[in-house]
Amino acid sequence: MKCNLCPRKCNADREKQEGVCRMPWDIYAARAALHMWEEPCISGENGSGAVFFTGCTLRCVFCQNHEIAAGKRGQKIDGSHLAEIFLKLQQQKANNINLVTPTQYVLPIIAAVKKAKAQGLKIPVVYNTSGYERVETLKNLEGIVDVYLPDFKYTDTTYAKRYSNAPDYFDVTKAALAEMVRQHPAPQFADKQEAAVRGIEEGIMTGGVIVRHLMLPGLLKDTKAVIRYLYETYGDSIYISIMNQYTPMPFVENIPELNRKVTHREYDK
Repeated sequence: MKCNLCPRKCNADREKQEGVCRMPWDIYAARAALHMWEEPCISGENGSGAVFFTGCTLRCVFCQNHEIAAGKRGQKIDGSHLAEIFLKLQQQKANNINLVTPTQYVLPIIAAVKKAKAQGLKIPVVYNTSGYERVETLKNLEGIVDVYLPDFKYTDTTYAKRYSNAPDYFDVTKAALAEMVRQHPAPQFADKQEAAVRGIEEGIMTGGVIVRHLMLPGLLKDTKAVIRYLYETYGDSIYISIMNQYTPMPFVENIPELNRKVTHREYDK
């Protein structure tokens, strides 16, 4: 079967060759564990049940998880094993199942979630993505994904092409986000009393959309454009997470503007 799950539409037969994501059809995952460092309404005190999938459809030059995204780390698993992982994370009291960079495995993930739900999976499913998604692919996730956690990296085509080789990033992500919000038009949270026990004032998110924006050094104007677009379009129907933890990796040494951290002044602005 030819693969066109992501906006690259590389049409690769991933049973015989790797796609743009650098992965075959088989599922590869680099890590599955409780993750304490997501947004508070995702991780809470118990942690998010994160499954880090190998490969990526966007491949940004500044990637903070380069070895996983480039397909250099990961273990082959089948759908039944993946369903078992979901159930094990639930047994470990995870607040949710957090699918990290899942786009290239959407079809087997859907099957694994259905299998796990038939065996007792009850916690929410979080789709943790670069935001660079096809609407047609996202529609397959309706009823499967409870919380969408997309990035929204750029509005400027120049930056999108230079750093992610995706000049269509804004238009594609804008359409993808609209589909995510269509599926989940308002944030929903777990029982407040239960949330208070876990130390989260607003509760653990059980449905909705949180849009992340990782600030990049020197791109303050575009960051403001991203935030302005999100707020003017969606108001309080989504959450916005503005992240300042960008860390220059060794492979950006030849990209001077990215070879530094975001300053406190930039983030405050």
